[in-house]
Amino acid sequence: MIADTLVNAPLYAGLHPAFAHAFAWLAAFDPATPDGNHPIGHGCEARVMSYRTAGADTKRWESHRRYIDIQYVVSGRERMDVAHISSLAGATPYDDANDVLFYEGAPAGATAALVEAGAFTVFFPHDGHRPSIVIDAPTDVRKVVIKVPVLA
Repeated sequence: MIADTLVNAPLYAGLHPAFAHAFAWLAAFDPATPDGNHPIGHGCEARVMSYRTAGADTKRWESHRRYIDIQYVVSGRERMDVAHISSLAGATPYDDANDVLFYEGAPAGATAALVEAGAFTVFFPHDGHRPSIVIDAPTDVRKVVIKVPVLA
C-alpha cells in the first residue's frame, strides 16, 4: 500500500506504465464529473463516487486480482484499513466479473490510513483493504477510484 498526497504523485509514476496517466487525470479532475464509471485510457477506468462514511463493522474487507486501486479523496475524509491478504480469512469465491474477493472478520496486524481531501492510497492485489470508514463522525466523501490493470 502507498498513502500520500497528490502533490507527491510524480514520485510513484515510474512504478507502473499507467500510473503517470492516472495521476495526471486526477490532477486535472473536474469536480463536475458525475458519479459513475469513466474510461480514461491506458486500460484504466475512473469510478467517481459520493457517499457517507460509516462504522468499520458495516464494511467488508476486499481485494482484487486484475486491477490496482488508486483511491483519491476529492472531498471529505475517511479511514482506509489495509492488511496483507494472507492475514484475511473467510474469502468468498472470486467474482471475476467485478474482480473482487470479500473477506470476513478482522485480521491481526491491520493498518489504518486516515485519508483526507487531496490524498490517495494505492492498493495492490496483495493488499486487502476496507475503505469508507468513519473517523470521528459520519462525513460526506467524494472519491475517485482509478482501476489500473495489473501487468502480466
